[in-house]
Amino acid sequence: MSIKPEATWAASPTTTRGQPTPLSSDSKGERIAYASNKSIFVRSIDDPAISIQYTAHTSQTTVARFSPSGFYIASGDVSGTVRVWDCVGEGATKGEYPIIAGRINDIAWDGDSQRIIAVGDGRERFGHCITADSGNTVGEISGHSSQINCVDVRKQRPLRAATGSDDTSLVFLHGAPFKFNTSVRGKHDKFILGTAFSPDGSTLVSVGSDRRIWLYDGKSGEPRSQIGEGEHRGSIFGVSWAKDSRRFVTASADQTVKIWDAEAGKCVQSWRMGEEGVVSIPDQQVGVTWPAGRSDGIVISVDLEGNLNYLKEGNDKPVKVVRGHQKAITATYYAPKDDTLWTGSYEGRVRAWDASSGQSQEIDGETHANYVSGLAFSEEEGRIYSIGWDDALRTINAEAKSFADASIKTKGQPKGLAACTSGSIGAQVFVASPGSITAYENGKEVASHPISFSPTGLAANNDLLAVGAEDRIIRIYNVSSKFSLIAELKDANSPTSALAFSGHSSSPQCLAAGLANGKIFV
Repeated sequence: MSIKPEATWAASPTTTRGQPTPLSSDSKGERIAYASNKSIFVRSIDDPAISIQYTAHTSQTTVARFSPSGFYIASGDVSGTVRVWDCVGEGATKGEYPIIAGRINDIAWDGDSQRIIAVGDGRERFGHCITADSGNTVGEISGHSSQINCVDVRKQRPLRAATGSDDTSLVFLHGAPFKFNTSVRGKHDKFILGTAFSPDGSTLVSVGSDRRIWLYDGKSGEPRSQIGEGEHRGSIFGVSWAKDSRRFVTASADQTVKIWDAEAGKCVQSWRMGEEGVVSIPDQQVGVTWPAGRSDGIVISVDLEGNLNYLKEGNDKPVKVVRGHQKAITATYYAPKDDTLWTGSYEGRVRAWDASSGQSQEIDGETHANYVSGLAFSEEEGRIYSIGWDDALRTINAEAKSFADASIKTKGQPKGLAACTSGSIGAQVFVASPGSITAYENGKEVASHPISFSPTGLAANNDLLAVGAEDRIIRIYNVSSKFSLIAELKDANSPTSALAFSGHSSSPQCLAAGLANGKIFV
């Protein structure tokens, strides 16, 4: 029997405080692309559970941009490499090009989907222009004295490009081949973080950490006007034009996303994320895209937590929020009764996923401060239990999807968690930590068993508790008769990393042990 992957539920975009997170949408308005850890994800806008993952980068990825044709994506990473690949077919890599000796911050395509400009934080240079199919040089990016944060290319002829930098200047380039034309100084007095040409090529906009928005002539690069003075109260991290070339949208650290009328220079719609009047760092908006080719005019922004907010004109709040994990998933539990997959991750988040739709839900209340090391379900109580490296055991109301009660302090860093929901002892939760296995009932400690080995994982069924250890031995205890040891399994050739009994029937048939070397023993 072969196992076939049915779906990929994408990770959230990787975000960094004080840095833009580029989002890109294709020309039809069907998909978005973004960087997450060492991968690039391409997701359907209408059904975010449909996604493809590109994994050929060997370093942390930073940016992904669709070509105007929609057939290819150019993506960059922290090593200075740009990869061009097919995003419609099998995901084959078309080319791999070293651009600079440092982080790629942004990438832009020309209107013919033939040339690419990639910019970032290099040593000898801060950007380069190449052909997408062969990597041949078609111009040089110069005129800056510090790292370049953003770039865009005019899609019409004559070709123009604009780059914004930490040196506060906007450089205008003529092409192709692209070469320096003018440098606009004195308009921004802090880092320029975003720049974009309107789809008709008539206007260029730049935004930055000085909260200013400047408009320029798209053909000559001449500054036209500054708009929106005092509207944004934090750095502006992203800008994207509507398909009509009359309006654009900005995303800012002040937790707002705003739509602007370019001609009138006025804000026509504003959304603020988070609670009213409360400053919330996770709700800082660090990237935005306004997908072309759509009739519903949806705007998608990303916040510092990596959540994708779907915004619609006329609505005060997001019409949809797509959530996920930004770092490695470290614990899972599948509850077949309501077809829900529970996941915990390295950054302390717990999510509940509807297995049929792939939609994830945030768990309300105070979560773990860091690494979630175990999840277990008590069917009788309707509760999910979680442990983390903040040395806490927490309880989640499975139906309400919220953390219940206060957390319980564990006796050390918890290494394993198991819930026993039947048998002669009732509903108990077992936590393995260095030196002991502790049983809890109704939020209180009821028993503790000292151990002389380093535990790595737990599994429980009825009165049986299986304990994995660093010494490669799996010990099975009867918990109803004072933790009596009834078996030691010594076949494993590596420490146990995961344990599970088969089914929830009254008599367990098998025990599966996942090992640190990737093998599974049954």
